[in-house]
Amino acid sequence: MGAVLALCTAGQLACCCGSAACSLCCSACPSCKSSTSTRIMYGVLLILGTIVACITLSPGLQDTLANVPFCSNTTRILPKEVTIDCSAAVGYLAVYRICFAMCCFFTLMAVIMIGVKSGKDPRAGIQNGFWGIKILLIIGAAVGAFFIPEGSFAPTWMWFGMIGGFLFILVQLVLLVDFAHSWAEDWVGRYEETESKAWYCGLFAATIVCYGLAITGFVLLFIFFTHADSCGLNKFFLSINLIFCFAASVLSIMPAVQERQPRSGLLQASVVSLYVTYLTWSALSNQPDRACNPRLGEIFGPGTGNTNSGTHFDAESIIGLLIWMGAVLYSSIRTASNHSKLAMSEHVLVKDTGSTDCAHEPIVGDDGDTESGGHRVWNNEEDGVAYNWSFFHSIFVLATLYVMMTLTNWFAPNSSLETLNSNIASVWVKIISSWLCIALYSWTLVAPIVLPDRDFD
Repeated sequence: MGAVLALCTAGQLACCCGSAACSLCCSACPSCKSSTSTRIMYGVLLILGTIVACITLSPGLQDTLANVPFCSNTTRILPKEVTIDCSAAVGYLAVYRICFAMCCFFTLMAVIMIGVKSGKDPRAGIQNGFWGIKILLIIGAAVGAFFIPEGSFAPTWMWFGMIGGFLFILVQLVLLVDFAHSWAEDWVGRYEETESKAWYCGLFAATIVCYGLAITGFVLLFIFFTHADSCGLNKFFLSINLIFCFAASVLSIMPAVQERQPRSGLLQASVVSLYVTYLTWSALSNQPDRACNPRLGEIFGPGTGNTNSGTHFDAESIIGLLIWMGAVLYSSIRTASNHSKLAMSEHVLVKDTGSTDCAHEPIVGDDGDTESGGHRVWNNEEDGVAYNWSFFHSIFVLATLYVMMTLTNWFAPNSSLETLNSNIASVWVKIISSWLCIALYSWTLVAPIVLPDRDFD
């Protein structure tokens, strides 16, 4: 399946280089749905933009970026009493502008695609083609964004990023809970069908690993992010989240829950607990109190981490990016299940619609003309769209804002240079997200009990 998607995406990318390359590549591709290949292409655009944003954080580029337009006429990027030399934060400010350009692109696409009901709509060509023009639009918007004077742009855009990042975390929660339930139900189903102990051992091992990592994470956070006579807020966050994870685990194996959902168990609870552990660590890593927020180098000794202030890319950001990439790919590839425990997943994920045969329906090419024959990417949305196109682009706007905040460590532009990567607002955003994660998972367990007349099977 992965190879098929890769080849379909390669075919779409080849169409950016001209019709000849498009025809040659598409003729060698296996059949796949246009809805799938299109979503993958937008995912590729988002990931490529993220890679470019990561490059701007490279230490070797900081001196070069110091000469960009938004830094060239000022050394004070903040209008108030707190100031930061633009060269010290130029990497973060460049990330802001690149992500601003991608947000503008996905917002434009979301507005254009409002109300599209089927692939016969004239706007389908814009959604499924013109990839070269789309890439040029993003590049042009990014170049233009670099000419935006600093002034209040970063503080204002930071709040957009904070809100959008929080909303995308909620989307990630929906995807995570859906993934946990799908994973457990798939393996339990295989075990019941084959009675092979390998599936049972796999379930047991995966549960033990997830719980082991979660418990280890909480222990390390208690050791390094709290002190006996201080860090009371950190202690509260760690204690309450540990209690919530334990309560959710107990709830998952309660007789009333098992009666309604026999395949519910500790595997789902362990996955959710592990994600809550990550969100807690991520929140504490943004704690402004330096005594309660040690750098990686302070924990493991000199040479193991960046203890300097300013822009850098730490372990928490890397893990956040990996989770983000998994969420983007999962939402692009995963088909909404008829047995999903969450109604919202039907909107976040994609419905499996369209013809199942592999007839090569015409697809709109990059030049706007329909092509057939050699195309193996076939149109499965003539009678109805497989997903809400406008909502899909809106999710990618939120994904862009989330990755922007992750790459910049959720920093506050109005903070001092010594606390550039600390932001109390982001601490509460992530902590509240962890509580919502537990609440969302718990609701999937108790909903069949609270609403017995609704069919959750």
